[in-house]
Amino acid sequence: MTRDARLLFLARAVRMFGYGALGVILVLYLAEAGLDAGAIGLLLTLTLAGDTVISLWLTTHADQIGRRRTLVIGALLMAGAGVVFAGSTSFIVLIVAATLGVLSPSGNEVGPFLPIEQSSLTEVTPGARRTSIYAWYNLVGSIATASGALVSGAAVGALHAAGWSELDAYRAVLIGYALVGLAIVPVVRLVSPAVEVPPVDTSIARRLGLHRSKGIVARLAALFAVDAFAGGFVITSLLAFWFHQRFGVSVEVLGAIFFGAQLLAAVSALAAARIAARIGLINTMVFTHLPSNVLLMLVPLMPTVELAVAVLLLRYSISQMDVPTRQSYTMAVVDPDERSAAAGVTGIARTTGAALSPLLAAPLFSVPGLASVPFFLAGGLKIAYDLALWRAFRSRRAPEDPAGPA
Repeated sequence: MTRDARLLFLARAVRMFGYGALGVILVLYLAEAGLDAGAIGLLLTLTLAGDTVISLWLTTHADQIGRRRTLVIGALLMAGAGVVFAGSTSFIVLIVAATLGVLSPSGNEVGPFLPIEQSSLTEVTPGARRTSIYAWYNLVGSIATASGALVSGAAVGALHAAGWSELDAYRAVLIGYALVGLAIVPVVRLVSPAVEVPPVDTSIARRLGLHRSKGIVARLAALFAVDAFAGGFVITSLLAFWFHQRFGVSVEVLGAIFFGAQLLAAVSALAAARIAARIGLINTMVFTHLPSNVLLMLVPLMPTVELAVAVLLLRYSISQMDVPTRQSYTMAVVDPDERSAAAGVTGIARTTGAALSPLLAAPLFSVPGLASVPFFLAGGLKIAYDLALWRAFRSRRAPEDPAGPA
């Protein structure tokens, strides 16, 4: 990797460590601060809505503003949100900070960073290496998130044992989150101008930062939204609830199961680059995703917890191979000055799709006779997505794809 790529990896690792730490304590902090469940739910919704709107604007203008400058803006929004949340428990103040700042309630990627870092990596990475770089990029993020969650929990426990109140211990993590945001700034400032695109031709008519590639990005975004909507039926928290309700699995064991599952998923993504070099990006996305969706539908049919966990882990071991290939393909089929916008638009589509389905899934999981339905809905929709993606894009190769039949 180039020096710029290493710096972008470092920025992601630092950020995801902060997201992982925040995801553990944010709701606990709000509850300890005296907010009721309705207020917390509204605050989390506005947090995600604000992140979505701000991220869409920043990512679709990043190639005009400058990619490094936009990453700095995002980092400062992280720091500002952390400082405000640590310093105030006023509901109105928190709503403003949650809407305008960058916070990750779930520990997952939010803000403008992911699309801009993807497009920046593309500028400093040969096309033949892009999928492999993205695989390592995702692996680094997963490990950093898990590490942040572990450190956050340990830090709160140690502070509480030292005599700190729970509220003050949570505030310490929020201050740490703000410092993480500030720490990203010097890392990004060390990145060279090589990650930027040449000056954008402002005479070209654009919509959401796109011009020639509007059509293909719109189709990809629509398909990715379906995939994310399907995935929202079986998010980790709902899967954990299902295992607890059906088999009585303890929280400690569930934590170990999903820690291992996430690591399996992250490591498996490394194989995606080698597979894509042989059969192409679209084929890799589809032909590794299809069996994982069949396995997902088999999980609720398993009669014992051991078999259910085994099938779930097997599913995770191949389910994320489409992530680096999806990211790589999106970067490959758009013009360089559209890459940040394309990654932003498709990313927002996924975020929106994933936000809708838990509203439908949660009631189903709470009814014993219907608890298997979300697995079948998720698997069926994802299979439909795979087939639609292959039909729509099998003949549109990325430049680095191998020659041969589609």
